[in-house]
Amino acid sequence: MQVAENTAQTSSQTSSLLDQMRREFPHQILAEQQSCDGIPTLWVDKAHLKSMLRTLQSKTSPVFEMLYDLTAIDERLRVHREGQPASEFTVVYHLMSFSGNCDFRLKVPLADADLTLPSVIELWPSANWYERETWDMFGINFEGHPNLYRILMPPNWEGHPLRKEHPARATEMEPYSLDDEQEVVEQAALKFRPEDWGMKRESEHSEFMFLNMGPNHPSVHGAFRIALQLDGEVVVDAVPDIGYHHRGAEKMGERQTWHTFIPYTDRIDYLGGVMNNLPYVMAVEKMAGIEVPERVKVIRVMLSEMFRVCSHLLFYGTFAQDVGQLSPIFYMFVERERIFNIIESICGARMHPGWFRIGGVAEDLPSGWEKRVQELLDFMPARMDEYDGMVLNNGILKRRTQGVGVFDKEEAFAWALTGSGLRAAGFEWDYRKQRPYSGYENFEFDVPIAINGDVYDRCAVRVEEIRQSLRIIKQCLDNMPSGHYKSDHPLTTPPRKEKTMEDIETLIDHFLSVSWGPVIPPNEVSVGVEATKGVNSYYLISDGGTTSYRTRIRTPTFPHLQMIPKMCRGFMLADLVAIVAGIDFVMADVDR
Repeated sequence: MQVAENTAQTSSQTSSLLDQMRREFPHQILAEQQSCDGIPTLWVDKAHLKSMLRTLQSKTSPVFEMLYDLTAIDERLRVHREGQPASEFTVVYHLMSFSGNCDFRLKVPLADADLTLPSVIELWPSANWYERETWDMFGINFEGHPNLYRILMPPNWEGHPLRKEHPARATEMEPYSLDDEQEVVEQAALKFRPEDWGMKRESEHSEFMFLNMGPNHPSVHGAFRIALQLDGEVVVDAVPDIGYHHRGAEKMGERQTWHTFIPYTDRIDYLGGVMNNLPYVMAVEKMAGIEVPERVKVIRVMLSEMFRVCSHLLFYGTFAQDVGQLSPIFYMFVERERIFNIIESICGARMHPGWFRIGGVAEDLPSGWEKRVQELLDFMPARMDEYDGMVLNNGILKRRTQGVGVFDKEEAFAWALTGSGLRAAGFEWDYRKQRPYSGYENFEFDVPIAINGDVYDRCAVRVEEIRQSLRIIKQCLDNMPSGHYKSDHPLTTPPRKEKTMEDIETLIDHFLSVSWGPVIPPNEVSVGVEATKGVNSYYLISDGGTTSYRTRIRTPTFPHLQMIPKMCRGFMLADLVAIVAGIDFVMADVDR
């Protein structure tokens, strides 16, 4: 009932918002586009882009506080574009309103001969990295950007990888070679020049020191580099440098079938396991019109929350380690391994089960699953209390983290922060509550928040989220519905295995679904979930084939790392280690 009421309210709000935009921009709107996700979508000429974005940010009802995502589409090979303006490349602005709990999409058509747009960094500072990424991947120029420099690809990379003509596989390119002369060129391109980033080499009183933190060091949690400007041990400025873990996941999404891309999603936030599958399969299901059984929804919730606990335990242990406490990580890894044993007994694999399917899950729950899940509910609560005494109540850890790396709700909106970081700044917003999916509206759980927005609070919020996940898992155990583990919809992929033994047609259908994948009707959709590190979403475009025409993966920690310079200026170098630890990221999630 609550979901139906929310849907009706959202529909009314969307209609009112579109009326406002039509009145404000009667001649500037090029087209209105319908999509199955229900997000209102307007096409606008680039000359009016900033005025329309400014209006949506501050003058409409509701206002859109966050630039949630910015990306592009190479339209040149797309067949099904009914009702859309002529465009060779389209830039997409995805806005999010927290006050109205709704989204808005603006699209700008561009010709290949004139790939230029104004930068919108002055409206949302989070646009900085998104514009750099869009230039890097598509070659679209943003006038007024302070440093339009490659962000995921190496500095001397030739071409723009997400253009359709760019090869998708290494076998389509010449074998890689690097002679001595080219090596010198590549090394010179990697050299850090402070002036390129607006940094001075000295002040009136002293010379600054420039120091590489990473890209290979435990304190940066992966292949991640921060170029630091230091005055003694005080951080003056910082340049986060990402891309060392980039694997072309979005390009892979456009060459794999809808079905065979599922295991690739596991490797995005590689600590999130099947939770990575969830927004992807739900997006495909929405385009295909598949309604999954209630049993599937609860199974998905239970496994997702198990992985949330695993991910937060790893954060908890490494966080304590980074600020100087070594023992907790060993204890927490033991608990994490015990949970992985339970996951393995259900899914057949541990960290990367790839277990969710289009229309359901890979297999039904095995016999005895209830006993294994009850084990988790029996041993974890007492362990969490013990860890509180060991870590959160530790005086040294408090002094290292309280008052460090502070930001408030408005700053979080400006920098596109979601998840625990946003809630630690005092804003009670959780995708599972505000926009329930997979049956989350049927579960009782609290949304932990804090008020200080510092490193300590970000840890404390995640710790309480573990307890709330255990509450949800308990409700899954006590209220698991009966029924099928897959939908009977013809586009469910693959169909239930047991039916293949009944007739040859179903066996053939099963074979084709696995090898070629389903044919998804032309449409586009964006679906998000409250992942382990914030809101993770997939923006998919189908051109009526067996593969995705455009796969956009919006990950939470990509914008989170962009905020490092703001959080660390004026703090000591040791504080920066705590700030980085408190973000909770993995570079596969950032770089894709």
